Amino acid sequence: MMRADRRVHRARRSNGAAARLRIALLISATMLLAFPLSISAHDIPNDVTINVFLKPEGQTLRLLARVPLKACRDVDYPRRGAGFLDIARAGDSLRDAATQWISDDVNLYEGSQLLEKPTVIAVRVSLESDRSFESYDSALDHIASPPLANNIDLYWNQGLLDVLFEYPIRSDQSDFSIEASFAKLGLQVNTVLRFLPPGGAVRAFEITGDEGLIRLDPRWYQAALRFVGAGFLHILGGTDHLLFLFCLVIPFRRFAALIKVVTAFTVAHSITLIASAYNLGPDALWFPAFIETLIAVSIVYMALENIVGAGKVGRRWAVALGFGLIHGFGFSFALSRTLQFAGSHLLTSLLSFNIGVELGQLLVLVLLIPALELLFRFVVAERIGTIILSAIVAHTGWHWMMDRCDRLRAFGWSALSAATLASAMRWLMALIVLGLIVFLSREMSKNRQGALIANTQEPESQLDAGRIEKPKGRRFSIQSFLRMLRRDEKGGTV
Repeated sequence: MMRADRRVHRARRSNGAAARLRIALLISATMLLAFPLSISAHDIPNDVTINVFLKPEGQTLRLLARVPLKACRDVDYPRRGAGFLDIARAGDSLRDAATQWISDDVNLYEGSQLLEKPTVIAVRVSLESDRSFESYDSALDHIASPPLANNIDLYWNQGLLDVLFEYPIRSDQSDFSIEASFAKLGLQVNTVLRFLPPGGAVRAFEITGDEGLIRLDPRWYQAALRFVGAGFLHILGGTDHLLFLFCLVIPFRRFAALIKVVTAFTVAHSITLIASAYNLGPDALWFPAFIETLIAVSIVYMALENIVGAGKVGRRWAVALGFGLIHGFGFSFALSRTLQFAGSHLLTSLLSFNIGVELGQLLVLVLLIPALELLFRFVVAERIGTIILSAIVAHTGWHWMMDRCDRLRAFGWSALSAATLASAMRWLMALIVLGLIVFLSREMSKNRQGALIANTQEPESQLDAGRIEKPKGRRFSIQSFLRMLRRDEKGGTV
């Protein structure tokens, strides 16, 4: 009986606990529904665009910034009426937001020295329709103008925060760098930075997320170092380029045989990369899709050539040269956005990028060739292994080719303009000239090899009426002359 009473008591306690839990959940849900504005106020915005001007003048560096207020969260903005921003009393809150969300996340350097924290000179709220930040002068005049009227009904997350900072510097002729960490302002943050050096042209940068340290006026060696790293990382992250390189080296796993092939590929992609950087290539919208499709075609072709066994070093380097021109355009698409960090050293940066790509290719070859040697020696026969690996690559490249063809067809023939056709004709003529040069160089190489073989063969002696005659097309040697003399002595002739 006592055991039954205990079971009943435990059941009542568990039922009471479950009832209290349901009541607590109901109260929490009611609070969430009752205060939706307080939660949505801290939501991270999707797309945020920041405008920044940097201008050194004398011993002062001015930083003008415009940031959407919705990105400056966790600040107690004064409000009035139905939740509108109280502009007249918002000065201190705007300064706090400018410090917390802008200056605290910006590091400016004069040379190698980190500048001290800036002084907030002016802040104000602007409407989203305002266009004063299209130039530095208009932005500076705007931030010094009277604030918006307080009777404007503006919610805090619909306005723009404009702020002017000033940094003390030694000279406006110094080299300046910036490191801005604005990524926390939104899910996708784009920063438009314009640097106005004294007496120089405006240098514009478009930064996505956090780019790290950006040298606003880099020296040649600083630009070279940055682009060597960019090229090295790009080739290691470019799956299609790596697959093409993989197909190139499967039949030839000796470094001596690969030097000619890899050099031809490097020279070719350097030509089109530099030409594109100087705006000598087509700029049509369909052109990147066209090049990406051709890159997939090159992978499929090289894989099929490995399968049928048509690869020879003398032929492979010419194929690598032709397809290298196509891959160079692919490199240029990835490099186009990074070239803004080259400063005035465009050619140096391009050559440095190519050096980085070459270093990345060498690293891949150093790892790939021994791996293939071990595979073909201990796992599978060389010919079977070449066919299997090439078939896998061909299958991948085929799917890429089909997908990219679908994207290319979306542009249609109407996208072709007269300027695009003229540019295509210029490139076609250049390719024809390059093809002729390659053909002539191969023919000259064959002729030199034939002459070398003929000259190294031992000439056959001939006896004609007691007169030694040098064979045509063969080198006359002392050994053949002595051999003829011995034959004359045996025959009794003098």
